[in-house]
Amino acid sequence: MFTGIIESIGKVKSMQPTGGDIRLTIESDGLDFSDVKLGDSIASNGICLTVVEFGSNYYSVDVSRETIARTALADLKLGYAVNLEKAMLPTTRFGGHIVAGHVDGVGVVSKLQKDARSLYIEIEIPHELAHYTATKGSITLDGISLTTNLVRDNIVSLNIIPHTAQVTNIAQHWLIGSKVNVEVDIVARYLERLLNKSQADTAHASSPQSTITEAFLAENGFMK
Repeated sequence: MFTGIIESIGKVKSMQPTGGDIRLTIESDGLDFSDVKLGDSIASNGICLTVVEFGSNYYSVDVSRETIARTALADLKLGYAVNLEKAMLPTTRFGGHIVAGHVDGVGVVSKLQKDARSLYIEIEIPHELAHYTATKGSITLDGISLTTNLVRDNIVSLNIIPHTAQVTNIAQHWLIGSKVNVEVDIVARYLERLLNKSQADTAHASSPQSTITEAFLAENGFMK
């Protein structure tokens, strides 16, 4: 589990094909590796990945074809900046929102312009994810917990303050046409599930229940 508050920016050191998957190595001089262990989870551009090797300033993860197909990871290149966040602890300050690191889809930067000292950005997200978003709600883009200004159809608009742009990969790599990993608010997903279940239960409860039994049929001459 993560919060969407980026701890450090890493850089892609290598992307080695391994039997159809990818062994991805990311280096970072800013991430604290003192408490990292094999099997730990590190969100890399919002993708929860398992550490299979690490050193004093790098870690390696295995990325499956499923993850490659469902995220913007395939667009990474050597030297690209990657947003990093280690899994949260029970004592971690909760500065963002609940982030699972399970990417729901890929969005595209459709508009980017200066707005005073901020950056005004519009992201086109997959249509099937749009109903999970709300104006002034939370969304995770490349692992960054962000607040939406406005949601119009499947377009999410945001304002990025200078600090956020500089401590993430936004200032370096977000351009019109750039692909970003999208994770919608997990609370919205659970609410949808609960509502659907409640409606299904209500429909089931309101269905008329038959009182006809085998004994009834026998008593009334329908069975011998």
